[in-house]
Amino acid sequence: MSVNYGSKRIVVGAHYGLRDWLAQRVTGVLMALFTFALLAQVLLTSGDIGYDKWAGIFSAQWMKALTFALIMALIYHVWIGMRDIWMDYIKPVGTRLVLQIFTIVWLVACAGWAIQVLWRL
Repeated sequence: MSVNYGSKRIVVGAHYGLRDWLAQRVTGVLMALFTFALLAQVLLTSGDIGYDKWAGIFSAQWMKALTFALIMALIYHVWIGMRDIWMDYIKPVGTRLVLQIFTIVWLVACAGWAIQVLWRL
């Protein structure tokens, strides 16, 4: 005779958990480090900060690549956060799907805009 003391727990969801939690923290730290480095560069610049100084900071190819990598980290950071918000608070599946698709399209458009701004395509 078997005794059943409760039903088996069924875990649902996409099982993102630790991976996305860690990605949020890593991308957040990268964004903070980039911000501090950029602020230091701006604060150490003598004279007025105008377009020519900003263009000078971002004129080097390595800085453009680093900035674009940071923008991609920001987009991934935003995607994880928005996806979690949509999954946690929007219960109708159709509405949630529309919001997730809109978020993806918006983030891809932002990435395209970043490429245009950084490399003047």
